Amino acid sequence: MYDLVLLHPPTVYDFRKEMLFTGPISDVVPSSPVFEMYPIGLTSIGDYLERFGLKVKIINIANRMLLNPNFDVEKKIKKIKTKAFGIDLHWLPHAHGSVELAKIIKKYHPDTPVMFGGLSSTYFHKELIEYPCIDFVMRGDTTEKLILMLLNKLEKKDSANFYDIPNLTWKNGTSYHFNEITYVPDSLDEFNLPGYRYIIRSVFKYFNLLDPLPYKGWLQYPNTAILTSKGCTYNCLICGGSKDAYALNCNRKKLVMRSPKKMFEDITLIQRFTRAPIFLLNDIRQGGKEYVDEFLTGLAKMDLKNEMVFELFNYADEEFFKRLDKAIPKYSIELTLESADEEIRKYNGKLPCTNVKVIEMLQNALKHNCAKIDLFFMTGIPNQSYESAMRNVDFCEIIHKECGGDLRISYFVAPLSPFLDPGSPAFEHPEKYGYKKFCHNLEDFRNAMKQPSWKNMLSYETNKMTREEIVRATYDSALRLNEFKFINKIITKDVHDEVAIKIEKSLEFLKRLDELVLLPVVDQKRELAKIKEEVDQINRHSICGKNELKWEVKKLFADFPSLTYIGLELLVKDIINEVKCRFGKIDRNGVLISSSEKQQ
Repeated sequence: MYDLVLLHPPTVYDFRKEMLFTGPISDVVPSSPVFEMYPIGLTSIGDYLERFGLKVKIINIANRMLLNPNFDVEKKIKKIKTKAFGIDLHWLPHAHGSVELAKIIKKYHPDTPVMFGGLSSTYFHKELIEYPCIDFVMRGDTTEKLILMLLNKLEKKDSANFYDIPNLTWKNGTSYHFNEITYVPDSLDEFNLPGYRYIIRSVFKYFNLLDPLPYKGWLQYPNTAILTSKGCTYNCLICGGSKDAYALNCNRKKLVMRSPKKMFEDITLIQRFTRAPIFLLNDIRQGGKEYVDEFLTGLAKMDLKNEMVFELFNYADEEFFKRLDKAIPKYSIELTLESADEEIRKYNGKLPCTNVKVIEMLQNALKHNCAKIDLFFMTGIPNQSYESAMRNVDFCEIIHKECGGDLRISYFVAPLSPFLDPGSPAFEHPEKYGYKKFCHNLEDFRNAMKQPSWKNMLSYETNKMTREEIVRATYDSALRLNEFKFINKIITKDVHDEVAIKIEKSLEFLKRLDELVLLPVVDQKRELAKIKEEVDQINRHSICGKNELKWEVKKLFADFPSLTYIGLELLVKDIINEVKCRFGKIDRNGVLISSSEKQQ
């Protein structure tokens, strides 16, 4: 019997039966259009709760469905024995699949509590709690302690009311209660983000490798990441993780950084089981000069074996790249420029510096031995016209020339899709920032995800481009970028030809789907079923090569004996911890939100 089973849903349930032309919406992320990669918060929750003797299991339902077309979701859920279920609705594309999973749970476990969590759950908590299949919504960006409080109450059968649990949305019969978001921790160091120790240990503890896999293909090409912060000092108009969005949605008024010490611990562990690159999520420079100095000084003292990948939100001077080169044997950077137009970048808030400064920054990075630079451009951003979107490729050509044709720079374009982020300034004030919204409430988004064409999934259009123009700008700029990359030997002919064919077929499908909409519903379903298999073949990597985003890694994992040793080592520590809990050395019911009396 588990204390909590955490389920990660697919975007649409059941995507295996639905004809969904998702196009390029996931081309520049590790997961597929099903978005099977679960948020790292699930691992942190599992890690935290198991410190207090609870048994927590993560089941990546989306990935299990992807790996096996015959995987029976209902059979899997029916067999689970747990005291509570948790479902993440962190990224809004899971709006449909998450609720459908909750319905299946209640079908087989009508008396078992179901809780939701994540940024999108927080935003739509009042709508979620009205579903009969959802009992609780845990709001905010840091919920580990709050979930422990809730599970303790449920364990004691103390369920008459939950007023004393911060951030909780709950119901009592037909009445709904919305406790204020008062728990917003200003330190993240007691949480592991992600909880890799928990993941490795759970494989051995629960004898299952497939359930907790992060995404399809992770064993062949693992991505590892460390969350450096929560909150943000930037206020990009389209970002649901912007300064204003965090304040509105999570009551987080200021940035909080994880300490360098905790991140060093994470890096040390990751290096024990893989040589894959380690992505540092969010710009570490948000923590200030002293923070950056402490972190880079510490990295220089470590025996670093893995490549480190840094996100940059703004201009970085030459001195910064000198520091990186001195501290780290191998590093790379990721830049989301979004637009080649300086005024658009300034207006939106992303990399609000001149193009001259952008090129200077790239030249300095290359000069100081940066191994790889990923540049991302977007379509569908504020004040961007079709012509402006096409200028992104012109800027790529300029960058390539000014940087001496260096092949360490990779170029990508992708649409802002499928949804405008709830909580972002542009979502909250669409007319002010040049947007028209088609989706307003949760059911709107759930219905949008089931549209056969990604054009009609888009939850917005702008004052400069309609949905059709956003789609056309995406494919036209991707086609031009594909030609540019082939001419300059950034990609091979095979990659070029595959992308060109997929874009051509994508445009054909869009036309066919527009025609099918005019047919009666019965005829629509029949015709959609006919083209499903063909559409599935181009739903991934339709505007860039499947390996363009990958880093070259000669040895992905430690050998099996080493992995087994790590797993057993963590399992022994877990057993010792459980014994302490059982004999009262650690009080599961006492260590909650800090109170000196409870902690004693």
